[in-house]
Amino acid sequence: MQKALYLGACASLLALVFLCLAWELWLAPLRPGGSWLALKALPLLTPLMGILHGRRYTYQWASMLVLAYFAEGVTRAFGDGGTSAALAWAEALLALAFFVSAVLYARLTRLSQPRAGGP
Repeated sequence: MQKALYLGACASLLALVFLCLAWELWLAPLRPGGSWLALKALPLLTPLMGILHGRRYTYQWASMLVLAYFAEGVTRAFGDGGTSAALAWAEALLALAFFVSAVLYARLTRLSQPRAGGP
């Protein structure tokens, strides 16, 4: 179970990074030729190494970071049309998949650690 959650979190985070870049540079940019909105992928690179190394603390705070991407995805899914709306739904689903995987991974790894100062 722990390995599946780890792989789910890694895959969804990497897919979210690539989706953000592809969306704003090639698939449905705000301006022809790409837009500076592609820089929204940069904050997702911050937790990447910690997620890939399975660091529990990174899973905890990254699960809060990804909620901004979920909110953006849902907002743009209802506000945009066509390809952009479909990409926004994909962003929201990937963010949700990462959130669930990260929270469950953090919870599962907490249970496997001994309690400090307890019986």
